[in-house]
Parts: sequence; C-alpha cells; structure tokens
Amino acid sequence: MQLRDTLAAKSTKPNPLTFTASTDQRFFFFSDTRNDNGRRIPVSVYGIRAGFLFPPKQDRPALQGGRSASFKAGAGFYFINQHLDRPGLLPNTSESVTRHLRIATVYYERYWLRRKAFEISTPIEFGYGHSRYERNDEQSNEVARGIFLPLGVGVSAAYQFPAIRWLKPVHWFGLNMLTGYRFILKRDIPESQINYTGFYISVGPSFFLENLTADVKAWRQKRKKKKAAR
Repeated sequence: MQLRDTLAAKSTKPNPLTFTASTDQRFFFFSDTRNDNGRRIPVSVYGIRAGFLFPPKQDRPALQGGRSASFKAGAGFYFINQHLDRPGLLPNTSESVTRHLRIATVYYERYWLRRKAFEISTPIEFGYGHSRYERNDEQSNEVARGIFLPLGVGVSAAYQFPAIRWLKPVHWFGLNMLTGYRFILKRDIPESQINYTGFYISVGPSFFLENLTADVKAWRQKRKKKKAAR
C-alpha cells in the first residue's frame, strides 16, 4: 500500500518538502520458498515508508492535473517472520527453521504521468538487511544470522477515488499496484541455499495522506476567515 498526493479538484504546486507516508505490504518471491511442484510461493512482507514530494523545476506536461510533483524520496522499514520447513536449507541443520528479516531502505521514485486521479512512477530502492534463523523447537536456538544488501527497481501505478462534494473523505483513498525486481548485492549466508533475489508485487488499497492534510489545512483556513469576518 502506498500514499500519493493527487488532488483532482485543482492543480497546485506543493512545497518542496511535502510530507508523505504509507504502509506497504508486498509479496516477495524467494527462491527457497516453493510448493510441491517447485513453483515459488509469495511471502508477505510488511513495512512502512515515509518521505517528501518534490515539485518539478521545469514544465512537464505529463504531470499536469492534480497536485504537481516530479519525484518522491524517503526511507522505509520492512519485516518478515517466516516458517521454513526445509531441512538442510542452512549448513549443518536438519530441522525446520524460522526466518526473521529486518530491512531498512532509502528510495527515489520518479513520476512519469500524473493525470488527475491516475499516476505512474518508477521507484528505485536500496536497503540494508539483517537476517536471523532459529530452530523450530522448544529452545528456539539461533542457527545463523547475517547481513545482506538489496537493490530494487519497480513500476508503480495508482488511482485515487474522485472527490465527492458532500463526502470529502472518499478521495483520501484509492488503489495501488506495484511490481518490480530485487537484486541482492551481498548475500547474508553465502554458503547456504538462501538467495533473496527475485520478483515482488503489491496490489491493494491506498490511503492518500496528502489529500487528508490538504483538506484539514483548507478547513482551518476557512474557519479562520469565518472568525475574522465576525
């Protein structure tokens, strides 16, 4: 899930440091997580992203309509707790294990199209990850841990629900789809069968934080004018 700044009602330039934040659930396809037919099974990854929207320095016709922004940049954090019933996945282990991943990322997301309620962008992410593996027994002893460096490139498309005059909160929400590929520049446990390189996807509802804050700001300004007119 991602947050966008796409007000369809009017076109205004945001400040260079317009804050944006989002929850982000993705599905990673790991090479070590497969079904009985050998096909990769998606693994749910949960996270949060926060950053800033930056307006274009020159006129870009493809960005007309809605609140103009040339790119978005910020940081994110993701975590995974996954049960793996694959004995021998790690060196010197013969039992199933639980994988704990924690990933911190920085990202740059370039907007290519922003037309009213619809937008297309290409996010690029670089991260620092930490892994920890524990045996699935009563003692839950740690069997391995390591550090890995992921690099991801994707394509994102988002649609914002239109604003309804008598029901403003509708345009705070929308839909988002993200797909991309993740490269691992440094593996955490090189001598194992583990490799996090692969595709990822994300499809689901979005909450547009910037639309909410813009409505709150407009409401406060309107309230101040009413008080001043009294």
